[in-house]
Amino acid sequence: MIMSKGKKLIKIVLCVFLALLIAVGGYLGYVLLSYSRIEDNQVITPINTGEKGKVKIGESYTIVTQNIGFGAYTQDFTFFMDGGTQSWAESEESVLECIEMAGDTVEYYKPDFILFQEVDFDSTRSYHINQREILEKRFNNLSSAFAVNYNSAFLMYPFNEPHGASKAGILTLSRYIISSSLRRSLPISESVSKFLDLDRCYSVSRIPVENGKELVIFNVHLSAYGGSDEIRTAQMTMLFNDMKAEYEKGNYCVCGGDFNHDFTGDSTQKLNGGQKVDFGWAQPFPEELLPDCIKRCVEYKNDIQVPTCRNCDIPYKEGNFTIIVDGFLVTDNVESVSVENVKTDFVYSDHNPVVLEFKLK
Repeated sequence: MIMSKGKKLIKIVLCVFLALLIAVGGYLGYVLLSYSRIEDNQVITPINTGEKGKVKIGESYTIVTQNIGFGAYTQDFTFFMDGGTQSWAESEESVLECIEMAGDTVEYYKPDFILFQEVDFDSTRSYHINQREILEKRFNNLSSAFAVNYNSAFLMYPFNEPHGASKAGILTLSRYIISSSLRRSLPISESVSKFLDLDRCYSVSRIPVENGKELVIFNVHLSAYGGSDEIRTAQMTMLFNDMKAEYEKGNYCVCGGDFNHDFTGDSTQKLNGGQKVDFGWAQPFPEELLPDCIKRCVEYKNDIQVPTCRNCDIPYKEGNFTIIVDGFLVTDNVESVSVENVKTDFVYSDHNPVVLEFKLK
């Protein structure tokens, strides 16, 4: 009798184990089969609601870059991939409020061009709120071009709050007609981290200039998680080569966004009490790879360095780790008139916006 009960228990345990094994195997198969990358050189169809005029030589223009952090990053938000605890935004109301504040801040500068990153349009983590639609409606007098850089399967990790399925991208807005736009796929890690990371890319949008050339605007969001030195170098080299090729055609290049590098090369020390803090992803910008025709815009207004990003392992307060990772590159036929990192105290995103005033020479 005891033996019979023991055999029954063993059978139950084996059946449960087998069921779990099938479930886990089925889920892993689903994730593997669902994964794919968007092909390089994908044509983006712009939505042209901007002016029909052309960009002029010698006139001042303003461009703003803002990573909106999928509307989740209030000051209290901590992200699981940064060592924090949360995977979803706090609530639908919180997402809508963060997107509205981001729009308010950017709009204040009356920009001619806007570059947004981490714009969700159908994601579990942000309650399936279409942030792209909200921003395009808000700036409905500007032309737009949207490139998808995240389209993941339903991720069951972290187990207490599964990240779910995500669809997101980068949004470029222009006061002028965008004649064409292209999505360039960046090299990424082929390790298991690719299932959690984005389908990294940058977009290339073209605006006509009065002299027959083009203003070419690059909107970038480079790798953070899973990025090796080899991947970082390959991404930068690809971007720089594209900018250089446009410059050699006589076109004017402005590149902005989230570089996920210490953009000045020394902001980790200057902004953190002189201490070099290494979070792995915050590597110095590889200035040595820059072609002679491209420069960083780091002559900050009043020589004041304001951070553009915080690490999200703990809620934000003054004294936490901060860094400059967002900014602009221009070719040397573009004059950087002024550049400002805007201090927002990270109330609506883990990134501060950067504002560049520029002229075409």
